[in-house]
Amino acid sequence: MAKKIGVVLAGCGVYDGSEIHEAVITMLALDRAGAEIICMAPDMEQMHVVNHLTGEPAEGETRNVLVEAARIARGNIKNIADIKADQLDGLFMPGGFGVAKNLCDFAVKGPDCTVHPEVSRLVKEIVAAKKPLAAVCIAPALISKVLGDQKPKLTIGNDADVAGGMEKMGAQHVQCPVNEFVVDEENKIISTPAYMLAGRISEAAEGIEKTVQALLKMA
Repeated sequence: MAKKIGVVLAGCGVYDGSEIHEAVITMLALDRAGAEIICMAPDMEQMHVVNHLTGEPAEGETRNVLVEAARIARGNIKNIADIKADQLDGLFMPGGFGVAKNLCDFAVKGPDCTVHPEVSRLVKEIVAAKKPLAAVCIAPALISKVLGDQKPKLTIGNDADVAGGMEKMGAQHVQCPVNEFVVDEENKIISTPAYMLAGRISEAAEGIEKTVQALLKMA
């Protein structure tokens, strides 16, 4: 029977949503491995909208995280509020600024951030059920906030400021090259830097594909 892996999306686009390359690489690797992919996102307004051509905020525009994430999922997506851990064999969270702006507000508040309640709930449920969780790029910062009391081992690569913020929230940061990943065996958490370090899509893909395989072995 195919393993059911949830993929948590945060919108569509690196500057205000999910990093599209990371999300697509994740889903391609899962599909090639025979997994059933269940995409999900919270039904909420984005923190803001960024013009990806200029990199500047688009004044007066608003977008919905679930509606935007549906672009990546080709419409096959669920409200994260409707997903429980017992429906999944594992959970995967690609990166992108939307993770740190929409799923939580780490981009604005750093270690004092708060996490969207449904995202926090599902992450806690997955870990409590001893099911594997993978976090890519900036997503380990969110995991640090939710699971800080469990001292998770995580990586975002080697960014000292972000790593320091994660450690303030309780995580143990482990430096890691772009083509590798870090495993917290006790908590069944896998993380890889992806575009925190990657200069090209193939570099991001190598670490993500290895992370997918590690997740499926644990599932």
